[in-house]
Amino acid sequence: MKKLDEYRYLPAHMAERLRGIEIGVRKPMDGSKQGLHRSPAFGSSVEFAEYREYRPGDPIARIDWPVYARSDRYMIRRFHEDVSMRCYVLLDISGSMGYQGSGTLRKIEFASYLAAAMLYVMIQQSDTSALMTFDTEIRRYYEPTSTFTRLKPMLLELETLTLGQEGDIEASLHAAAELIPGKALVVIISDFLEPPDKIIRGINHLHHDGKEVTLFHVMDPTEVNMPLNGLLDVVSMEDQGKLTVDFDGIRESYLNVLRQHLDHLRSGCQRIQADYIFADTGMDVCDAILQRRKIG
Repeated sequence: MKKLDEYRYLPAHMAERLRGIEIGVRKPMDGSKQGLHRSPAFGSSVEFAEYREYRPGDPIARIDWPVYARSDRYMIRRFHEDVSMRCYVLLDISGSMGYQGSGTLRKIEFASYLAAAMLYVMIQQSDTSALMTFDTEIRRYYEPTSTFTRLKPMLLELETLTLGQEGDIEASLHAAAELIPGKALVVIISDFLEPPDKIIRGINHLHHDGKEVTLFHVMDPTEVNMPLNGLLDVVSMEDQGKLTVDFDGIRESYLNVLRQHLDHLRSGCQRIQADYIFADTGMDVCDAILQRRKIG
C-alpha cells in the first residue's frame, strides 16, 4: 500500500507546506469530538485540552497571560468545548474540467490537487472530511473520516477519475444538500461554466440548510485572458459540438461576459457570506488554500 506522501495529488512537498494550516468557519458547527470550532450546543465540557501559539484573528480572551509572563510567548488555551467539524469537498468532473490551454495542468488536475489539499488539511487539524464527485448528479460519495487511513481511498479516487460530459451544478448541489446532514463546511471546486443564477440557487440551498460554503473557481489562463487569434475550430468538451470562431472579433465581448459572470457569482456569494476564491491553473495550490485560511 502506498504511503500518504506517495499519492499523485498529495506529494510530500505539498503535504509538508500544508502541515499546520488551520481552516476556520464563521458559523457554529455540529461535531462529535474535540476540535477547533465552536459548537452550537451548550453544556459541553470546558476541560482544558492544550496550548498552541497565538495567531492573528484568535480571540484575545484565550491568551494565557501567566504563560506569557513566564515565557514571553503568546499562547492560546484550547478547551474540549470546541468540536470538530465535517468538511465535504465537492469536485466537478464534468467534461469542461478536462480543458488545458496555456496552463501547466488540466483544470481537473489542478482541482484534484485542491481537493486533496483540503481533505488533508481538515484531517490534520483533527476534523473530518469527505469527498463527492459530480457532473449532472453526485457520482461518488465517500463518507466523512478523521483518519489518514480512510483518506487514502479518496486520494486514489482522484487519481482514477473519469470525466463525464454535461454538467448540472444546481442539481448536484441540491442533491448534496439532501445528503449532508446538519451544519458543515461545504467546499465546491468547479469551473462554474453554467448560468450564475442556477449555481447560486444550489448554493443558497446549502446555505439555508445551515452549511458554510466555499467556492474554488478554477479556470485556465487562456479562458481568463483569451489570447487566441484568428479563425479557429472549437469543439465542446461536454456535447462535442463544433463551431468556427473568429477570436479577434469576439474577444472584447467574451471578456465582458466573463467579467459579468464572475461578478454575478461573487455578489451571490457575498449575500450569504459564502467564500469565493478564484484560482487559475497556474496558481500555486498551497497559496489558494492559504487564501481560504485567511477568510476563516
